[in-house]
Amino acid sequence: MLQYKKILKLRVNKMNAFDVSGLFSTQTDAVSVKPYGNGHINSTFLVTAQSGKRYILQKVNGRVFKNPEQVMQNIIKVTEYLRSRLSGAMKTLTLVELKNGKKYFTDENGEIWRMYDFIENAVSLELPETENDFYQSAVAFGAFQNMLKDFPASELYETIPNFHNTPLRFKSFIEAAELNPMNRAKNALPEIEFIKAHKSFCSTLEESRKNGDLPLKVTHNDTKLNNVMLDKDTREPVCVIDLDTVMPGYSVNDFGDSIRFGASTAAEDEKDLSKVHFDINLYNTYAKGFLFGCGGTLTESERRLLPVGAKMMTLECGMRFLTDYLLGDTYFKTAYPEHNLVRARTQLRLVEEMEQNYDKMLDIVKSHKK
Repeated sequence: MLQYKKILKLRVNKMNAFDVSGLFSTQTDAVSVKPYGNGHINSTFLVTAQSGKRYILQKVNGRVFKNPEQVMQNIIKVTEYLRSRLSGAMKTLTLVELKNGKKYFTDENGEIWRMYDFIENAVSLELPETENDFYQSAVAFGAFQNMLKDFPASELYETIPNFHNTPLRFKSFIEAAELNPMNRAKNALPEIEFIKAHKSFCSTLEESRKNGDLPLKVTHNDTKLNNVMLDKDTREPVCVIDLDTVMPGYSVNDFGDSIRFGASTAAEDEKDLSKVHFDINLYNTYAKGFLFGCGGTLTESERRLLPVGAKMMTLECGMRFLTDYLLGDTYFKTAYPEHNLVRARTQLRLVEEMEQNYDKMLDIVKSHKK
C-alpha cells in the first residue's frame, strides 16, 4: 500500500507538472515531462517539446523559501544583469516566459513554478573526476563574483535570513547544548568544548564587516561542484546554476564553502576520522582557480580573509550538524541516530587541520596573482 501511494503521488506530480508546462512559451507543446536530477529542495522536471528542445521545470519549495517571490525577483535581476556582461563560452540561466509574459507561475496553492532553457552539451558533477574539474568550478564561481562586482547587493532580498550569521549559529548551538532535550550532550562532550573554545572566532567576519574590511557583495551561497555546468568536451565552465540562495553576503564564504567539501579527503559522513584530512593541495588548486576567475576584483582584506572563510564555513557547518544532533535531528535528514554527530566530527577534524595549516593557506593566497 505504501509503495502504491508513492507511485500515485509521483503520477499526480507528473500530471501537474505536465499541465503547468503548457503555460510556458515553449517552441512547441511538451511531449514528455519527467522527474529530473537528485536535488533535495525543489521539485525538478525535464520537459521535452515536440521540436526536441528541452527545458527544466521547477516548483520552488515554499517550506524552505518562505518568500519564493523574493527568490524569483533576485534570480530575474541577477540573470538579466549577467546576460549583459557575459563573454566567451559562459552562459547564465535563461528563464522561459509564460504565455502571458510573466517570468513565473503561481498555482492555486500559492506555489511558484518556473522554467529554464536546458543547458545542452554540459555536465554537472557530484564529485570531481579530475583535479581540473575542481579548478574549473573555482574559475566559474570566481567569474560569478567578477561579473557581479558592480551589482548593488542592497537591491537583493535576503531570501534566507541569517543564513551565514555564524555568531547567531553559535548562540543557537549553546542553547541546544544547555537544553539538551534528547540527553545526547554526554555523547559529544569533546565536540561541544571544541566549539565553545571558538566563540570569539565565530565573530571574525562580522567584526571585519563592521570595521569596513569586508564588503557586502552578491554571493551564491551554495558553491558546490554540482552547481557549475561544465562543457562535456572541454570541461571548461559553462554556467553557474541553482541561484535560489543568491543574496547579499561575503565572497570569502562562497570560497570557504567550496573548500569545506571540496578539499576534504573523505565523505561528509565518514565514521573513520583517520580518513578525514584537509588536502592543502586541493585548497591550492581551488584558490588558484577562484582568484583567476575573480580577475582582481577582491580587495586585499578579502584575499587575506579567504582562509578565514574556509575555516568559518567548516566550523559553522559542524556547529549546525551538532546542534541538530542535540535537538533530535529535526533539520538534516539522517540515516541512523548518530549520523549528525558523525557529520559534525568530520567538519571539526577539518577545522583542526585548517588551523594547523593556516599559514600555508595564507601563503597560497598570496602566491597567486590578483
